[in-house]
Amino acid sequence: MDKKKIEQGVKLILEAVGADLSKKDIAITPARVAEMYEEILSGQFKKAEEELEVILEQKHDEIILLKGIPLYSMCEHHMLPFMGKAHVAYIPDKRITGLSKIARVVDVLSKRLQVQERLTTQVADVIMKKLKPKGVMVVIEAEHLCMSMRGVRKPGTLTTTSVVRGIFLTNQKTRQEALSLISTSR
Repeated sequence: MDKKKIEQGVKLILEAVGADLSKKDIAITPARVAEMYEEILSGQFKKAEEELEVILEQKHDEIILLKGIPLYSMCEHHMLPFMGKAHVAYIPDKRITGLSKIARVVDVLSKRLQVQERLTTQVADVIMKKLKPKGVMVVIEAEHLCMSMRGVRKPGTLTTTSVVRGIFLTNQKTRQEALSLISTSR
């Protein structure tokens, strides 16, 4: 990531909005913003599939669900955050990974300039490709600040996206079971 270029861009924005760059606190804002972007967009340079590793090869054909994985991402349209929770279910076909590995996939893919629809699809596709499960379901619920603090200004509005693959797509009963597990309170 070219942090110097980010600093130059932020300085131009600050000048354009009339900020006083001679003020001590504002003078270091470009460097702070560059550091922030390096952190919150760190997924740009990582391969999410490398986060998944098969730790067990055994027969297990029940739903494994990680519910409420926090996520923070940046909308590529307005460069404002969206944040929410991801729910990821899969049914293994012998290949099981560590639970934290699924959360890491969500983390890597969300730390990019992103749109929620693509993020949801990418999480499902990485799991399908690497673990080759019987099926995957990913549901993401998020609030987009580009909709909450500007434009239509509707704070608290959640956008829900879902992707189903394999048995979750072909078997209504299995899909309903997963959705029921996702919707139950903790």
